[in-house]
Amino acid sequence: MPHTKALGFTAAVAALALGLTACGAGGNDDNGGSGGDGDGLQFGYIFPESGDLAFLGPPQISAAEYAIQEINDAGGVLGTELPKLIGGDEAGDAAQANETANRLLDQGVDAILGAAASGMTKAVIDSITGAEVVQCSGSNTAPDLTDYPDGGYYFRTAPSDLMQGPVLAETILADGHQSVAIIYRADDYGEGLANSVSEALEASGAEVTAKESYDPNATNFDAAVNAVVNSKPEAVFLASFEEGIQAISGLLEAGLKADQMYSADGMNSSDLSSRVNADDPSVLAGFTGTAPGVNAPEFEQALAEFNPDLQDYQFAAQVYDCAITIALAAEAAGSTDPKDFVSEMVNVTRDGEKCTSFVECRDLLAEGADIDYDGISGPLDFDDNGNVTAASFMIYGFNDKGEYEILDYVESGGN
Repeated sequence: MPHTKALGFTAAVAALALGLTACGAGGNDDNGGSGGDGDGLQFGYIFPESGDLAFLGPPQISAAEYAIQEINDAGGVLGTELPKLIGGDEAGDAAQANETANRLLDQGVDAILGAAASGMTKAVIDSITGAEVVQCSGSNTAPDLTDYPDGGYYFRTAPSDLMQGPVLAETILADGHQSVAIIYRADDYGEGLANSVSEALEASGAEVTAKESYDPNATNFDAAVNAVVNSKPEAVFLASFEEGIQAISGLLEAGLKADQMYSADGMNSSDLSSRVNADDPSVLAGFTGTAPGVNAPEFEQALAEFNPDLQDYQFAAQVYDCAITIALAAEAAGSTDPKDFVSEMVNVTRDGEKCTSFVECRDLLAEGADIDYDGISGPLDFDDNGNVTAASFMIYGFNDKGEYEILDYVESGGN
């Protein structure tokens, strides 16, 4: 398990990638890639436009569209503009996610961004990677995706929860809590994160008083809440999506305070407090969580100008880096055929001359250099399984008025 540096570390931020370019060639084949000379690199996406993670859809879609605009403003990939981004809803539903994936494959995409939820990726990864199309998620964190048999076509710029668990545990312990109960949704995300947090807590000498799962489709969480409350913990960790609001309400009704509660990226929404209690958002004062995130104000400002309606930026930088890395891999391979550029995905992120924008990296490639792209979301440094080996996490919380705040940034992994 990677080490975690001390809290208070502010992640170094890569320079904003402006004036991006990429390159491609290619030809239609039976496996989904567009291929053929003169074809533009075709991106698709599978993101949540509805469902429990709908708040993650706008920043991820906007980040993908922004990356493509930057690439095209600089002349496109291999001298050809990228076609318009195409995609669809994962909706927190495996059947819906599969329908979207199959439609994108039928449309001949070269790369798919997403899915957002780890469980939705598990529903579509075999179809996508089996078609020899590159898949890159900016938000999958489930540990069991680390060495999934994907034929080398799956990548993620979000860190595994094996990295986030110790950050969460340290955050809870730093607040003085030595006994913690865990509530988690019974799926790949919830179970993986709950296990990572509990192992890190116990390794640090803390007691896990209860570990209760729940059906995310249930309408009543009383059993899990009661079991946790009866274990008399000093703090509670929730590995939840939007449905976790019901668990929070139950815990508050049972007498626990929000400053005893912790969560992660699945509940990292700026309007969480008003969704818990629209009349009195201050009930969530002191609630704390962690999520993959970097201190990248220039990037967020540029994305806000690109889409002024954005309210959340969770995983936007990671999706942006997925798109840029794919485009750089196509540049390095001299082809937009995923069967050609997939072998360059790892290479362009490590063991070369460092560069922090697409233009800089592209120019180095044109000079025959080996490159090491450091993205907006961090150094990336893909391992052979397509996982990042270092990442930055934000610590977020809610003040006395129930207003969302970013409290700190902390680095995990790396050297």
